[in-house]
Amino acid sequence: MRPEPGASATAGRARALGLEAIATPLFQVRPVEWTAPDPSSFDALLLTSGNAPTYAGPPLQLYGALPCYCVGEATASAAREAGLDRLRVGARDGVALLEMMATDGIRTALHLCGRDHLPLTHPFIRLDRRIVYAAEPIAEFAPDTLQALAAGALPLIHSPRAARVFAELFDRAGLVRAAFSVAAISPAAAQALGAGWRSASAAASPRDEALLELAAKLCQTDPIGGADYHE
Repeated sequence: MRPEPGASATAGRARALGLEAIATPLFQVRPVEWTAPDPSSFDALLLTSGNAPTYAGPPLQLYGALPCYCVGEATASAAREAGLDRLRVGARDGVALLEMMATDGIRTALHLCGRDHLPLTHPFIRLDRRIVYAAEPIAEFAPDTLQALAAGALPLIHSPRAARVFAELFDRAGLVRAAFSVAAISPAAAQALGAGWRSASAAASPRDEALLELAAKLCQTDPIGGADYHE
């Protein structure tokens, strides 16, 4: 239920695991007009989402000579498609990527991000953030989403914000939480779902691959349930 192109990427990984997958994003992504600062002011470009290079537009090419640090292969793939090639890829999250950048001697970086983002900081790196896209919540579940839920599909939640949107739309649709299980990418996302679910399970680590491993386990052991999440 993550925004595109992430939703299709997750669905593809799920199908590779032998799962039937339906991509039904909770957000519609649109570009945001932004002012591109002087590239000479930065040692590197920081990308924490594939949506940033996808929606940044022509100004992104101003930074092609800078090393580009990406969170995950999906973000790196979007950066390549946007024409960037000096890529350094971190396997985990933005915090780990900043540590990699500091080790590489990066001291100033331009962070292209979405309107809703985690505020990253590092004591040795000055970050200049520019919002280049916005992910707006949908107003209601699409018919195929409701059909999938009615058939007992396991929703995959990729962030606390997505969890809150999902729970609101779920309740608005008149569905009963106690009859449904949900899998979340992190304990924070599981908590943001609120109470009342049949189960709300958190992945072992905050990675798409770990979330899909959890989903595969739940689908094999209990198609509509799993172990409850406890803090």
